[in-house]
Amino acid sequence: MTATIDNVIFDIGNVLIKWYPDLLYRKIFSTDAAMHAFYAETGLLQRNIEFDRGELFADGIADLTARFPHHAEALTAFDTRWEECLDGTFEDSVALLAELRQAGVPTYAITNFSREKFEIALRRFPFLGTFDHTVVSADVGLVKPDPQIFCILMERQNLDPKRTLFIDDSAANIATAKSLGLVTHHFVDPAALRRDFTANGLPT
Repeated sequence: MTATIDNVIFDIGNVLIKWYPDLLYRKIFSTDAAMHAFYAETGLLQRNIEFDRGELFADGIADLTARFPHHAEALTAFDTRWEECLDGTFEDSVALLAELRQAGVPTYAITNFSREKFEIALRRFPFLGTFDHTVVSADVGLVKPDPQIFCILMERQNLDPKRTLFIDDSAANIATAKSLGLVTHHFVDPAALRRDFTANGLPT
């Protein structure tokens, strides 16, 4: 980063909170091979993009169970036991967010998330409600890396992309952010993020 950063936009999943469907499905299937065969047969992880886009879990899971009735129990678990996909937070990332807010740096979030499941995450992790503004994909019917979801936040908050840092664990999302002129950090671990903050004068 070279520009002065006035605003910071966070991704949420696997930057601030840990979300891994394998955590749930390793409880259901006896082997990883069986779990991955289930994913491949049902297309559940691809369908999750539609949940992020706003499809209701009840509707999507009903459709999948109708097509794959032999996997009905495992498919239904993705809705009823969704919280078991959560594995806490990246504590140092959450600390960095708190430090930015304490220093008065505006913080935002753009997240691919079902609204109904985001409400669960909010209850479990109240800090997710502290952003100055959050764009949840399901609320706008768009998912990253679609550039329009970035533009929605930037236009709503009148952000200068050259003075705004976007943090995400997805290379595709980072590529879109760069194409829009945002300063970017491809998240790998909180320590590297902290070093990037320090090198560019952000509170740490």
